[in-house]
Amino acid sequence: MIRIAIADDHVIVRQGLRQILLTQPDFEVVGEAANYGEVMQIVRHTPCDVLVLDIAMPGKNGIETLKQVKRELPKLPVLMLSMYPEDQYAVRALKAGASGYLTKMSAAEQLVGALRQVARGRKYITPELAESLAESIGGETDIPAHELLSDREFQALRLITAGRTLTQIGEELSLSPKTVSVYRARLLAKLQLSNNAELTRYAIEHGLIE
Repeated sequence: MIRIAIADDHVIVRQGLRQILLTQPDFEVVGEAANYGEVMQIVRHTPCDVLVLDIAMPGKNGIETLKQVKRELPKLPVLMLSMYPEDQYAVRALKAGASGYLTKMSAAEQLVGALRQVARGRKYITPELAESLAESIGGETDIPAHELLSDREFQALRLITAGRTLTQIGEELSLSPKTVSVYRARLLAKLQLSNNAELTRYAIEHGLIE
């Protein structure tokens, strides 16, 4: 049996994933989690062969959770699941230790095959993601500036351009508004922009806003 833990903050998503997995006779769902604390509780105390982990988790997000899981259980395969397109988070997830990345739009068709592949210790990479990876390690000179941001800076960019206040962003990222302000200043400097309006325009031009 392939023992699988599912981590997503939406009950309906977890139920949908469970239904897909239970159609396979060799899959067993051994735990579900809705946030960072529950994820760590499962992986520390419930033997599992693969963790399916959402990117957009409350508190610590999926990338940060992934990094902690890999620190404690480096051999546990983690398949990232996200509503965000591959070109926004997939390369970051793989660099942080993920074994694969699926968008929720494609999960129903690809989830079973992806889980079998990562459970065997292999990476699950779509052709589109393979191209992004090749560009990220190939020293491309035209890499967009946002690809050079840290994970925290990239999170802040998305939230600022979604219209969140510093206080709201701080609550979502478990940071003080002052620290969020520091990240905003770094963003503006790295992207060579002057204000939130320019940040928003940059995000729209590069498809970073849904």
